[in-house]
Amino acid sequence: MQAEIISSGTEILLGEIIDTNSGYIAGRLPLLGIDLYWISHVGDNHARLLEVLQRAYNRSDLIIITGGLGPTADDITRETLADLLHEKMCVDIELEQWLRGVFQSSGRVMSERNIKQAMLIPSARGIPNAQGTAPGWWIEHQGKIIIALPGPPSEMRLMWDNEVESELREKVNGVILSRTLKTFGVSEAHVDELLDDILVSCNPTVDVSARADGVQVRITAKSNEKAEAEKMIAILEEHARKALGDCIWGYDDDTLEGVVACKLREKHLSLAVMETTTGGFLASTLTDVTGEGTFFKGGMVITSPEAARDMVVNIDAVRLNDLYSAEGAAALAKSAQVLFKADIGLGLTVISEHKVSGASNIYIHIVHGEKQISEKVIWPPRRLNIKQRSCNTALFMLNKFLG
Repeated sequence: MQAEIISSGTEILLGEIIDTNSGYIAGRLPLLGIDLYWISHVGDNHARLLEVLQRAYNRSDLIIITGGLGPTADDITRETLADLLHEKMCVDIELEQWLRGVFQSSGRVMSERNIKQAMLIPSARGIPNAQGTAPGWWIEHQGKIIIALPGPPSEMRLMWDNEVESELREKVNGVILSRTLKTFGVSEAHVDELLDDILVSCNPTVDVSARADGVQVRITAKSNEKAEAEKMIAILEEHARKALGDCIWGYDDDTLEGVVACKLREKHLSLAVMETTTGGFLASTLTDVTGEGTFFKGGMVITSPEAARDMVVNIDAVRLNDLYSAEGAAALAKSAQVLFKADIGLGLTVISEHKVSGASNIYIHIVHGEKQISEKVIWPPRRLNIKQRSCNTALFMLNKFLG
């Protein structure tokens, strides 16, 4: 089955909101064995939406459109679908009763403009919406399936998970499975080079892409049986693991902070961090892990050498001007360890020293008892990226440190 996603809404084209719906659906379709070939964005304009829908209808077996199911004049998905299929919309009595019940149960007065949300065409049936007032549409017409879902991501995802995905699964033969290997500390080009002999594979396919947390390798197999797809992936995965070695830090939905947290818990170790320039990005990321209190003692942000005077242990051992250095990172790590009474202290400091390129030096130091490691990394000069990359570099280094 060949699928296409359409996200409607002028606010997407204006950059006022980000289309997360397409990404979510795109991530679910392979698990159903459905090939996704196109994603389109279109504004709230009847002629342009009809043109996009007509093109999708001519080339795809499954069309999924999100947005435009509200009660206002610019919510035109229903009307456009009706025109596409040359069918007339009418109020569905059961949907109208449900809709009025939603408003009544919440103590709100329903505007008559909302009645359009209870309309259907003969080829459509309503898809229940447990979080809003906009039912979806499920259409089967001349061998095509068209699914219209509301734009708010919370509503769309709940409807997809509870109503749409299971029914689609019954209509599809085969499965597409993916396995993602996550690496850090190696460039996209080098990963591509290391995997050169398997990149030519057609099934499974191998895709290399750079992400914020490193370079990812996705192996995707298509088969009629799940077990066969898993076997196909396993063969190429073994090859990729041997080629990439300890550059691999995780798989699939793993996060660096989650992997580190798991190791700290397994080893019954606690961590504290002290960082400069990042605004506490590392500490914030660590606290995104559920149950962070079981492994993370705390973090401290040093905003200037003067601020370090009272917080860094044995500050005399490191001149204040050298706080943004390898020695400074070591002082921060030891101070975090002592102040928070943690098993492991991690110091992170960043400074822009390259006046021409604007690149930054990242200094990281980790201490645990007599064991210590340091690292210096140079990254390009984009501030948010520096914060994130500094954090990811520190977490990857800590992951290797923990073994």
